[in-house]
Amino acid sequence: MDDLLRDFLTESAENLAKLDNDLVELEQRPNELSLLNSVFRTIHTIKGTCGFIGLSRLEGVAHAAENVLDGMRAGRIAVTSDVLDDVLAAVDSIKAILAHVEQTEQEPEGDDAALVTRLERWLDGSPHAAAAVPADAAPVAAPETVEPVDLVPVAPANAMPAAPTPVMDEGSAEVRGPSLDSTLRVSVELLDRLMNLVGELALDRNQLTQLAATRETSEFAKPIQHLNRVTTDLLEAVLKTRMQPIGNAWTKLPRLIRDLSHASGKRIDLVMQGAETELDRQVLQAIQDPLTHMLRNSADHGIESTARRREAGKSETGTIRLSARHEGGHVVVDIADDGAGIAVDRVRQKAVERGLVRADAADALSDAQILRFIFEPGFSTAEKVTNVSGRGVGMDVVRSNIEAIGGTVELSTVLGKGTTVRIKIPLTLAIISALLVGAAGETFAVPQIGVVELVRIAEEHRELIETVHGARFLRLRDLLLPLVDLSALLRLPEGDPPASRSVVVCQVGEARFGLVVDEVFDTQEVVVKPVGRLVKHLTAYAGCTITGDGRVIMILDAGGIAALAGVTDRKAGDESATRAETSRDDSNAATESVLLFDAGMGALQAVPLSLVARLEEIPARALEQADGRTLVQYRGALIPVIGANPACEMHAIDPRPVIVFSDRNRTMGLAVDAIRDIVDVRLTIERRGDRPGVLGVAVIAERATEVIDTHWFLRQAYGDWFASSEHGGADAQAPRVLLVDDSRFFLGLLAPMLRAAGYAVTTSLDGKDAIARVVRGETFDLVLSDIDMQAVDGFELARALRAQPSTARVPLIALTARTSAEDRAKGLAAGFDRYLTKLDRDAVLTTIQQLLASDSVAA
Repeated sequence: MDDLLRDFLTESAENLAKLDNDLVELEQRPNELSLLNSVFRTIHTIKGTCGFIGLSRLEGVAHAAENVLDGMRAGRIAVTSDVLDDVLAAVDSIKAILAHVEQTEQEPEGDDAALVTRLERWLDGSPHAAAAVPADAAPVAAPETVEPVDLVPVAPANAMPAAPTPVMDEGSAEVRGPSLDSTLRVSVELLDRLMNLVGELALDRNQLTQLAATRETSEFAKPIQHLNRVTTDLLEAVLKTRMQPIGNAWTKLPRLIRDLSHASGKRIDLVMQGAETELDRQVLQAIQDPLTHMLRNSADHGIESTARRREAGKSETGTIRLSARHEGGHVVVDIADDGAGIAVDRVRQKAVERGLVRADAADALSDAQILRFIFEPGFSTAEKVTNVSGRGVGMDVVRSNIEAIGGTVELSTVLGKGTTVRIKIPLTLAIISALLVGAAGETFAVPQIGVVELVRIAEEHRELIETVHGARFLRLRDLLLPLVDLSALLRLPEGDPPASRSVVVCQVGEARFGLVVDEVFDTQEVVVKPVGRLVKHLTAYAGCTITGDGRVIMILDAGGIAALAGVTDRKAGDESATRAETSRDDSNAATESVLLFDAGMGALQAVPLSLVARLEEIPARALEQADGRTLVQYRGALIPVIGANPACEMHAIDPRPVIVFSDRNRTMGLAVDAIRDIVDVRLTIERRGDRPGVLGVAVIAERATEVIDTHWFLRQAYGDWFASSEHGGADAQAPRVLLVDDSRFFLGLLAPMLRAAGYAVTTSLDGKDAIARVVRGETFDLVLSDIDMQAVDGFELARALRAQPSTARVPLIALTARTSAEDRAKGLAAGFDRYLTKLDRDAVLTTIQQLLASDSVAA
C-alpha cells in the first residue's frame, strides 16, 4: 500500500472514531458551536485529502456532507435530528468506503447519487423534503472480508429517496480496520525514558561483549552474541519510534515565504523536496529556527526584485528550493535560491572594515574562506536594514545551533546565479557510532560521521610528513593534509613515542585535517551523555560516554578541534594542497589508488580502492557456516564472505582481515591474510591472468602484483550482482522505462506501479545519472522525469537526451508538480512529448501506452 494512502487511512480512522459521539452529543446540545466546528473540520480534511489521492467517490460523499455542515455553522440549516440522521448516513457510507479501500486499495463499485441528492435538499431551505433513514434499515459497518461493498438505497415504497446503505456481513457493528489497530499514541516523555533505558542496556551489552572477547572459550559466548544481536535490533526499533519526517519542521515555511513575498513585492516560489526524510525528534526541534532564519535570508537578500530579475533576463518569479536527503549516517539539507548570489569582494571588503582580517591577508584568502565571515556575529553586507534582516544577527546563531548538535554549515554562491546553504546534521543525538582511539594512555571517541579514512604512519613513512610555515602536513596522495596532534592539543603528558602512529582523517565542512593518535582500537555504538559544567566550555568535546569496562571517556568534537587548532582557516594548507596538485607532472595524471593485500598466494594482490566500501577485521568466532558457504552478521544483515585464496582456512587467522564491497542493496566480504598498503600508481596490466579471479599482472611498487578480477568474486557471492535489481524480474521483452526523480519517495511510489503494469523499470536519483546511463550505452524505450532536481533538472535532461542519437526519438514524459502554462511550454520546448501532473496514475499509464504504441507504429 502507498505511504500516502496508508497515512490517509490511519488519520481518517482516528478522526472517524470519535465522529459518531460528536454528532450524538451535537444532537443533544445543538447550540454547541465547538462540536459543530470539530465535525466540520473532520469531514473537510477527509474531503480535501481524498481528492488529492484520487478517491473521487469518497470525495463526492464528503463534499455533500461538508456543505450541509457548513450550512449548519452559518445558521442556514437548523441542527435537528432529521438533518443529523442524513449526516450520520453520510458518515456511515464514508466508513464503509474507507474500509473497502483499506482492504483492496480501491473504492467499491456503486453509486451515491441518492445520498448526495438527499443531502443537497437540505441546502434548498426545505428541510422536510429530506426523509430520515428508516428504522428498519440495516446497520452500517465495515466488512470483515474482502467482498465488494455495493451501496444500494433501502427505503419504504412510499418514501423519498433513502440514503444508500452498504450491504454488510451480519454481526459486524464497528468500522475498525488495520490502520486504526496498527497505530498508538504515546507520550514523548515515555519515548525519552525508553531511549535512556535502551542506552543503558547498550552500555551493559558493550561491557559483556568486551569481557567475552578476553576469553577464547566461554559458555557465555553464544548468549552474549545473541544479546548483542537483540540489543542492536531493539536499539534500531526504539530509534525509529523517535524518528519524524523533516517535513514536520517545514509546515510553517510556505506561509512564511508567502508573507515575505507579499511584504517585499517579490514573486517567490518555495519548492520542498524530501519532506519524508526522517530524523530524530530532538534534532528536528534543534533545526527549526535555523531553517526559518536561512529561508528569510534567501527571500530577503537572495531573491531580487521583479524588476531586477527582468533586467537580468531571469524569470520574474524567484525560486527557493528546500531539499533533504539521507547521506551516510546523517541528513543533508540544502536551501538553494536562484537569486543574485553573494559578491565575494563585498564580503572581503566588509571583513576588512570590521577588523576581522588584515587587508593584505584578505586578498590572499580563497572565496570559501571569505564566505566564512558571513557566520561571524554582527556581520552583514545588506545596504539597508529591513524588518526581516540586515542587522547581522542570525547567521552566527545558525552556525552555533547547528554545530551544537554535531552538524556543519557550508555556503556556496555564484554571482548572478544564486546561493546554496548546505547543512549536515546527525540522524540522532542519543546514540552514535564512534571510533575509539588512544592518545597518551587515554581513550577518546571520535564520531564516525566525520571520519573519512584511517592512515597508519610507520617509521619508514616519516618522510611523508612535511613542515610548511611551522605547521605539519601529511602528503596524502595528491594533497598535503594539515595535522593536529591530539596529545599536544589537549596538553596530555607525553611518554615514550610509539613506533607507529595513526592519522584519523576528519572532514569538517569542506575542510579536511588529520588527527594524529597513538592507537586505534575499535568502532562502537556509544550512548552520548552531556559533559559536566566544569568542562562544558571546552570546544574540543561533544559529550562523554561509558565504555564496556566501565570507564568514562570523552567524545571528541571534530569541528571544535579544527577551530581550536586553526586548521580550517590555515592558508598554508591551501597553498600546500595547490602546490602538491600542480607539482604533479603529466606522467602521473592517470594514477589510481589501489589497495595492496596478501592472500597467501605468493605474489601481492591489488584491487582499485574506489571499489572498496570498508576494511574490517572479523573475529573468527563471528564467521558462520550455512548453506555451504561462509557468512557473517554484518551491520544488521547476513553477508557472504569469500576467500581471496580458495584454499584458505577461514578460522586460521583471528581476527580475519576482510575487504567489504557494497553496491545498492548487496554487500559481500573478501577474506585476505593481511592488508599491506594503499599506493597511487598508473595501473597498467602487463600480462593477462589465466587463473579465475585474477584480471592480470601489473608492476606495483616494483613488484609483480596480481590485480584481482572483482567481477569474478562478486558473482561468486551473488550470481546476479550485476543484474539490474531495478527490473524486478520483469520479462526481458517488456518495454524498458527509465524513471528519473531525486525524491526516493516518488520513486518508491511510481516504480512499483509501473512494474505492476508490465514495464521493466530502471530508476535514477538525478538527471546527471540518467545522462550517464545513456552515454555509456544503456537503452530505454521511454523516459519519465521530474522537473525539479538538484544537479541536472528535467529541462536540461530533456535537452541532453534529445542531443544523444540513441534517445533523440525516445518518448519523454515530464512528471511534475509545476503545472503553470509557462512551465508546460518550457517543458515541451525542451523536448518532452507530454507534460503530466504527479500522482495522476491513470493519465501516466494511459500516456505511456499511447506513446509506446505510436512509437512502435512509427518504427
